Amino acid sequence: MSEFQWTAFNQEDVSPYKGFEPVPPQKYVAAITEAEMKDTSAGTGKFLQFNFEILEGDHKGQIVFDMLNLINPSAQTVEIAKAKLKAICNAVGVTNPQNEGDLLDKPLIIDVTRVKRKDTGEMTNRIKSYHSRDNGQVGKLDAPWT
Repeated sequence: MSEFQWTAFNQEDVSPYKGFEPVPPQKYVAAITEAEMKDTSAGTGKFLQFNFEILEGDHKGQIVFDMLNLINPSAQTVEIAKAKLKAICNAVGVTNPQNEGDLLDKPLIIDVTRVKRKDTGEMTNRIKSYHSRDNGQVGKLDAPWT
């Protein structure tokens, strides 16, 4: 890893950081660029965090997150997570993933909405459904929690 060179930093070459803003609700072509299993804040389970990078349009390069609680004391929470994982697998055309790396860098369409966070009241993105980019198959979640 190289060290930052203060003498080479020219502020005029860089746009200021604007912070994170949720993307508008619509469908986006995206790909999972990162996937990592993490511990839940309560320490009672684990979730798989996906970073979906938008690949086209005005919001190209922005990230939309999704978390799948695959290990959790709540059976319903795990059921929801597995349904989402199946929808993602269908959308990217992976029938038998061996790990999260099998889902990386495969374009799909994510249908994004905005919701208000319970803890802060701020608006954030939520992925409603996943669609195949190639053949129009839908990895939609037909469940009351979507």
